[in-house]
Amino acid sequence: LQFTEEKLGQAEKTELDAHFENLLARADCTKNWTEKILRQTEVLLQPNPSARVEEFLYEKLDRKVPSRVTNGELLAQYMTEAANDFGPGTPYGKTLIKVGETQRRLGAAEREFIHSASINFLTPLRNFLEGDWRTISKERRILQNRRLDLDACKARLKKAKAAEAKAAVTP
Repeated sequence: LQFTEEKLGQAEKTELDAHFENLLARADCTKNWTEKILRQTEVLLQPNPSARVEEFLYEKLDRKVPSRVTNGELLAQYMTEAANDFGPGTPYGKTLIKVGETQRRLGAAEREFIHSASINFLTPLRNFLEGDWRTISKERRILQNRRLDLDACKARLKKAKAAEAKAAVTP
């Protein structure tokens, strides 16, 4: 009732401290940017949307995400197979082996980067959103409910004083 009356402009609303309002605004801003950065980093690390959904499901089911071959590693595998077909002694075969080995190392470095970024960068962001932000939201709701209760009590007290004053004036 108090909330509705406040929204309709029929009841007074106790304003929170300006510093506290600033903290709430900063918390909202932090949450929004953290979500955007988290989503875009996930897109950068895994551009395939269906693979991202699959990884998300594995995480929610507390299962280990199966290891995927990176594009660089797959290219390295193809080059090595082609080199074996052409013959490792031929100039083209030797070149494919060298480039394939370099691609394999690049693919392994990419895999390590993705793993490291996930653990050292994405995990703290998720921890904030799933832990700290939930706590902030819960405490914010509790504060809002307490403020509404306070304002409702103030309104009842004001009505009671007005009725008392009216009764004192009327003989």
